[in-house]
Amino acid sequence: MNAPHDITSTAGAVDANLSSTLTLLPSLTYPGPFQKSYHSSQRSSDTTTVEIVVPVHNEERALPGCLRTLHSRLQDELPFSWRITVADNASTDRTFDVAQELSAELPGVGAVRLDRKGKGLALRTVWGMSDADIVAYMDVDLSTGLNGFLPLIAPLASEHSDLAIGSRLAPGAQTRRGLQREFISRTYNSMIRFTHGTTFTDGQCGFKAARTEVIRPLLEATQDDGFFFDTELLILADYNGLRVHEVAVDWVEDLDSRVDLARTSLRNISGLWRMARLKASGDANVSLPPRPVPTAEHPDAVLARERRGILTWEVGCFLVIGIASTAGHALLYWLLRSWWSPLFANLLAQTTLTIVNTEANRRLTFRGSRTGTTRAHTGGIILFAFSYLATTCAVAAYRALTPSPSRLSEVVVLSIACCLVTIIRFAAMKYAVFVRRN
Repeated sequence: MNAPHDITSTAGAVDANLSSTLTLLPSLTYPGPFQKSYHSSQRSSDTTTVEIVVPVHNEERALPGCLRTLHSRLQDELPFSWRITVADNASTDRTFDVAQELSAELPGVGAVRLDRKGKGLALRTVWGMSDADIVAYMDVDLSTGLNGFLPLIAPLASEHSDLAIGSRLAPGAQTRRGLQREFISRTYNSMIRFTHGTTFTDGQCGFKAARTEVIRPLLEATQDDGFFFDTELLILADYNGLRVHEVAVDWVEDLDSRVDLARTSLRNISGLWRMARLKASGDANVSLPPRPVPTAEHPDAVLARERRGILTWEVGCFLVIGIASTAGHALLYWLLRSWWSPLFANLLAQTTLTIVNTEANRRLTFRGSRTGTTRAHTGGIILFAFSYLATTCAVAAYRALTPSPSRLSEVVVLSIACCLVTIIRFAAMKYAVFVRRN
């Protein structure tokens, strides 16, 4: 059995901005060497280490069953070296005493006590000073099935992915929970995707892991100390182009929960607004280790030529989309002029083609951008207003200067105006709407 040691010996590893906002109590224990499972003990070449954090607040009843179950499963099944850390955030019952008792009983289990409440604070603190290759966490109620833990860790150990999350909403996931929590969860996750254009399906499942070298820069950028920490971390990861792996999990609701759903939901909505402002200001940009450039595995692979400069790609792609959009705009305007006035025909044609054009540029021209769907189409709407005003004024001016203009001549003038507006739109999209990842 490994005797726990005082955490003050490792507290120096905490980042300066973490230690300035955190005071740890003196009577803390922390696990020593990582444990090897029965499976990994036969594989001496396996050097990946994993630290699993269990954040708790007033969980003296649930903690023993959680740690004994988790310890047994890790010992039997995880093919990596591991340790478990209980992060007690300001419990007022015997939670920390129970954690210390269990750390003396179970090898590789330790405890950290913080003097302030907050799940996010607990995770940011322990993850920030961990010396493991991979850090993970799970809720004390073990609502998420532990058969999903190895699939969570594996893509990180291979360095294929940067973060891994359990998802109750991914295809194949199975859940047992009440209608209220189901509705709130689906509504909230839809709100995340709509407001930030993210691709992950479940931002709040208490079952996540990350490569430590990648997570540290993100931890420095996070601000939330509570339950929004999960979402904040994932939005930052998605915005900075990290590879997030999702694992469909089995999840069973534990009704003995410390979460105030109504209050947490309001704080989460406030957090989404704060993250939007953070991204708009540029403060969400995080300096991260670069991902290796993909190379062919087969020695005789016939490779396509490397794509020329980014600007060449963007200009070429934008021109193709612009030409197609201009042609579509002219055609649609031609058809609509049979029923409506030039003003309304141009409005409907411009609106339709702007949506198509913006989405095509988001997916193709600026596909290396951090900009999500919401920001892209918001920028598209602003540029649409400019484009509509410019093209409408061009047609109106032509009609005022030319007596009895033909419909064909109107279309020609409109197309010329669209070409000029397209040049301005490209510059605005490249430098104002879309932000390329480093």
